[in-house]
Amino acid sequence: MKEKTVSSRQSLFSRIMNPKYIMVYATIGIFLIIYIFGAIMYGSIGFTTLRTFVNFFTDNAYYGISAVGMTMVLITGGIDLSVASVQSLTGMLIAYGYTELGISPLITIPFAILVAVGLGTLMGAAIYYLNVPPFITTLTGNFLARGVCSLISRKSISIDHPLINKLAGIKFTLYKYADGEWVKIKPITSISLNVVIFIVMIIIGTIILQHTRFGRNVYAVGGNEQSARLMGLPVGRIKISVYAFNGFCSALAGIAYLLVVKSGWNMALQGGELEVISCAVIGGTLLTGGVGFMIGTMFGVLLKSVIPALITFNGHLNSWWGKIATGALLLLFIVIQSAVVSYSGKQKQKK
Repeated sequence: MKEKTVSSRQSLFSRIMNPKYIMVYATIGIFLIIYIFGAIMYGSIGFTTLRTFVNFFTDNAYYGISAVGMTMVLITGGIDLSVASVQSLTGMLIAYGYTELGISPLITIPFAILVAVGLGTLMGAAIYYLNVPPFITTLTGNFLARGVCSLISRKSISIDHPLINKLAGIKFTLYKYADGEWVKIKPITSISLNVVIFIVMIIIGTIILQHTRFGRNVYAVGGNEQSARLMGLPVGRIKISVYAFNGFCSALAGIAYLLVVKSGWNMALQGGELEVISCAVIGGTLLTGGVGFMIGTMFGVLLKSVIPALITFNGHLNSWWGKIATGALLLLFIVIQSAVVSYSGKQKQKK
């Protein structure tokens, strides 16, 4: 009986300490360290308030939504450099459709989503059937989407439609129970629709990856594509579906960004694809594929938000220090990834 108990404990410990979880532990650990540092330094001036914490989600919600799809792409061993351009195209189609053509967002929003999913499907098919490297394929998609934006208009197009204004104005105010009644948390704290979409997409992504056959197949393809083929898995269908889903996430992120700026612009979110990729990588998704978790991606987004917040509370540092710190974090996680991959390889050789 004791042997079984010891064995089960060892089995649980070995599962917890599985190398594929190390990256997620590192992300959460570094976030907690930075947050605690901020609490010690700036807790007295509002850093630890619930409002500030909610803003961590709000500031990069649209990148987080897109990072859900990017996480799946990276797990398959691919990459997508078109996400920011697709987000920009989504906003441009919706804004131009209503402001210039008078078409309701009820029509242009589904159309923009369809375009994004179609482009993602097309890129996935090119990667699998034509054997074009993901980097080249999605770079082409990036130029295509950005070019179409410029053909539509080179100027910013604002949109003033009741539906867009209503969606942008949705706020879920947070309350607390005190003295026998519910009262608003002070300072007034509210959650925007973008944050809700972000959290919902993280939950959906987690369910897909951890609790469906499709999710297990995604990990299998990223872990070893040749082995996945030998196992009879539909590799082509899996890859195309992942890129199509990523296109959907990009469109959703574009809508979320539109709700913030209420305009479409051909140069919007330029360089945003690197922000999205860094959210996933800092969140523990391996660039080599096969490993990644949505909870890690969520903390990757939070890490990218907490650093600028520290700089803002400091009040003396240039905002560019945020980019430098993010770059340093990205480099750190790439080094950790290399170490984890090397350690995993040695462990497999021993077995």
